[in-house]
Amino acid sequence: MTSPLKLHIEHGLATMTFSAPERANVLDLAMARAFAAAVQTIASDASVRAVLITGEGKQFCAGGDINAFADTSRPLTQVLEELLDPVLEAMKLLTLLPMPIVCAINGPVGGGGIGFGLCGDIVLAAESMKLRGGYSAIGLTPDVGGSWFITRRAGAAKAKEVFLTNRPFTAAECRAIGLVDEVYPDHELQNKARALAQQLAQGPRQALARIKKLIEAAQHHGLHAHFDMERESMLASGATDDAREGIRAFLEKRSPKFL
Repeated sequence: MTSPLKLHIEHGLATMTFSAPERANVLDLAMARAFAAAVQTIASDASVRAVLITGEGKQFCAGGDINAFADTSRPLTQVLEELLDPVLEAMKLLTLLPMPIVCAINGPVGGGGIGFGLCGDIVLAAESMKLRGGYSAIGLTPDVGGSWFITRRAGAAKAKEVFLTNRPFTAAECRAIGLVDEVYPDHELQNKARALAQQLAQGPRQALARIKKLIEAAQHHGLHAHFDMERESMLASGATDDAREGIRAFLEKRSPKFL
């Protein structure tokens, strides 16, 4: 059976591609298990320096498998539990990874797909992208971190609008409120996303990891505590070979070759 998710690791870049376009890359049990396995592989591979998450076809991920939800032969809670448990464990692991994560939302995204699309440190979108909550329309609530990522990126008011009204947000609207960082024509998105992810994969691994940690901490640290954390991080970074190489490359007007 063909996997609904492709994982390709090359030159330090791990690319996860939702690959069931004939089913709108729906989040079913097979996709959940494939996603969990891919994240575990990435986390265990010391060569990975950056991650790119995208979709194949015209949609990024339509969200949960409504047909599976409609199965009356067993409780809906059992179906949801089987689907969510591997995905949520994988999302916890993915969002703790030290390397940069780029998400390239190649088309419409909804439901559980929102968490997949917005979990990146940098989120890019195609012009055809539309984001729709959809949960309350079928009597359910957000999952896969969707309500957390939208609240963090756009604020509580917009998160309520997304999930209470279920109206679709265009790529331009998502860019305007900070849900995505850049929007590109559909035919340019993959090349732009790959170029960015490859650039990050070639960057100073330890410094990029420390930058991620600093920015996460800034959201709950007081300023004075953050001064101390920045000092500690700067001194640790300054002791690395990457810092020496970066400074030499700057002075020699060449591209650095980080370890």
